[in-house]
Amino acid sequence: MTAETTETADEAPLLDPESHSSGFFDDPRWALAVIRATVLEAAHPQIGAALIDNSTFVAHPWRRLRNTVVSMRRMFDTDPATREREAARLNRLHARINGSDSRGRTYDAMDRATRAWVIATLFESAVTMFRMSGQPLDQHTMERMYGQYRAYLAALDGDASELPEDLNDFWRYFDQVVENELENTEAARVILYRLFDHLPAPALLEGTPTLWAAGRAVVGPLLGAITVASLPETYRRRAGLPDMPGAPTLMRSAYLAAGLTRFLPDSWINPENIIEALSLSPDSDDPRARTVTALRTRMKRASALLRLLTPLSSDTHPAPTPSAGTEDSRRSAQEFFHRVLDQTGDGQLDWPDLAAMARELSTRFDLDEPEETRLYDSFATWWRELQAALDTDGDGRISAEEYAHAIPTLAGPALIRVAEVLFDATDKDGNGSIDANEYRTLFRTAFHRDLTTTDGTYGRSAFVGDFLSFMAGRRMGTPYDPLLADA
Repeated sequence: MTAETTETADEAPLLDPESHSSGFFDDPRWALAVIRATVLEAAHPQIGAALIDNSTFVAHPWRRLRNTVVSMRRMFDTDPATREREAARLNRLHARINGSDSRGRTYDAMDRATRAWVIATLFESAVTMFRMSGQPLDQHTMERMYGQYRAYLAALDGDASELPEDLNDFWRYFDQVVENELENTEAARVILYRLFDHLPAPALLEGTPTLWAAGRAVVGPLLGAITVASLPETYRRRAGLPDMPGAPTLMRSAYLAAGLTRFLPDSWINPENIIEALSLSPDSDDPRARTVTALRTRMKRASALLRLLTPLSSDTHPAPTPSAGTEDSRRSAQEFFHRVLDQTGDGQLDWPDLAAMARELSTRFDLDEPEETRLYDSFATWWRELQAALDTDGDGRISAEEYAHAIPTLAGPALIRVAEVLFDATDKDGNGSIDANEYRTLFRTAFHRDLTTTDGTYGRSAFVGDFLSFMAGRRMGTPYDPLLADA
């Protein structure tokens, strides 16, 4: 390997502008490759257990997708300071994730060998992506790319020693892990068979359940079949994954078709633009919101037409959108539990759910220490308060039934402290009030139209009151819905 392939994160961009990998993030084929890599990651027992216990990818997949795209762009940024800062943030995040699986085996997101496997799946899936779409990489290009992915690992761990230095040794390492360590984990099964079947609609398609359900019913199984067909045969055999007739042909056709879309205008296939458009709220001050709102209106008309043409059960019809200020604008305790509190989607409330809220807020603000730890600590105190008040059977978790039967008032001292810490994080200049720019950083929209302000600012008491109203009053249609409740 040349010296270029062993450059560290401090010396050069992780992705060489002249390499194939520099355009990954805007290549539609990369979406298929990332799904494949995620399944291979989830099939590792440690990673699978960590995902099931701590990740929001089931309940909030669109939010998780956006954060992943943003993080990877930062890690492959041309500015060394940006890469170092993101690596430090990821290390703090991973240091908070540890536990044990259902078989009593421990997991730790800071385990070096496990982190190396994550990078290995990304590199191997990138190579597979080119091969499946009829553009196999030559040896020299693969070596350059492999060096860049080892540099990615070095940026996180300080060195890349957990991955073989030589590319030929890497393939033996990869085969050995697939053969001896991967399992048919619950997380891998969720991604392959449940995630797409139950994928919640993004904000753009809210209010069009019929159209979304119809599209998902077709696309979900197809994506599952394509992903299974692309996995290493050794893993498919060990995991007992079915070989569907025609799946290999379908897989190659999907990669070829995705590759053709790269000739579309860059703005059409930029993943950040697409994700932002899918998640824009109607009252956003983003210039794209008007176009998105018009598109949403057309989607609703198409959904209504589909309902007329297709016999559907009554539960597919959307519930009326409540008006603010009415009793109907209050969520039931059960709905609030599942949409807001149960961030991991496992039907229980425990510390990983509140940690996920802290993680999302820390990511939104791009917090450094000690502000990040301060936010996590406030949520940890709130969890202890909730556990003491609501965990009636003493199992260390709070069920939806325990929550609903208690009919709790959540606005205790610990939740008030969470609101105050959140206000301080939002109030970047520390002047005691939140201006329009600071508000936009948190909510990604302008001042809410129902927000009463006298001087164009948002004071501490009003902010804390609104946050407590959302968390304790379970009111819908607030700026906090896209932040903590939406998928």
